[in-house]
Amino acid sequence: MGTALAAALLAAGHRVTVWNRTARKADGLVEKGARRAASPAEAIGASDIVIVCILDYADIAPLLSDDGADAALKGRVVVNVTNGSPAEARELAERVAGLGADYLDGGIMAVPDIIGQPQAVVLYSGAKDAFEAHREVLDAFAGSVYLGADPGSAPLNDLALLSGMYGMFGGFLHAAGLVRSAGGNVTAFTTELLIPWLRAMADSQLPAMAAQVDSGDYGATGSNLAMQVSHDAIGDVSRAQGVSTDLFAPLWELMKRRVADGHGAESVGGVVELVHPREPRA
Repeated sequence: MGTALAAALLAAGHRVTVWNRTARKADGLVEKGARRAASPAEAIGASDIVIVCILDYADIAPLLSDDGADAALKGRVVVNVTNGSPAEARELAERVAGLGADYLDGGIMAVPDIIGQPQAVVLYSGAKDAFEAHREVLDAFAGSVYLGADPGSAPLNDLALLSGMYGMFGGFLHAAGLVRSAGGNVTAFTTELLIPWLRAMADSQLPAMAAQVDSGDYGATGSNLAMQVSHDAIGDVSRAQGVSTDLFAPLWELMKRRVADGHGAESVGGVVELVHPREPRA
């Protein structure tokens, strides 16, 4: 990913200095016009904006402690797009601020192959002035979305988006198992039926469910929970076809629990109260 980000900056005409713990990994970027730094301190000192993209936050602290790196940060903007938690982002932001630099945390919602293309998005949170001042540079990577001053907002939203993605993948894998169990063509099913269906459900159902989660009013606008769990058709057919219900069962059990708790007239959106109970209103 770091290589893809640096290549996007070069393609956009920016002057780029690169450093990698394994020096040869930067060879391709140097061939494209990047300048190779001999140390983190040298890389930091080369530009007003410093992009950090490594495996995890635990590896960042040693880089900032490298000979002269901490002093080199003063007056610069650190943009950290390493995967991590909101707590890690806030802790790093405090440390960077203590060294006299501004901090932006970033969540990359893209794979390396689409960096620099319109469908890529990067979420940012932290120092607003720094984001606005360097928006042109950041836009070389992807569409830039600013989520507020809390450095933890970008990683939280990053993980929330990934959780939605993995939920979709889980639904697809169960559906694929069902279709394959009957000898069907999974590719045709996916392209001709599943994708249009999911797109229609996402457009028509998710905004309404989101509004319900925000308001706490889960009145059913279509099939209520009690009706939906009255018969385990998906589970029964899956088992009959030799398809495991491991992916489907967790949500199904939560839906049944919500009904057992007396909320059968609600929409499926009410299940969120079992995942994250709403704080009592004052």
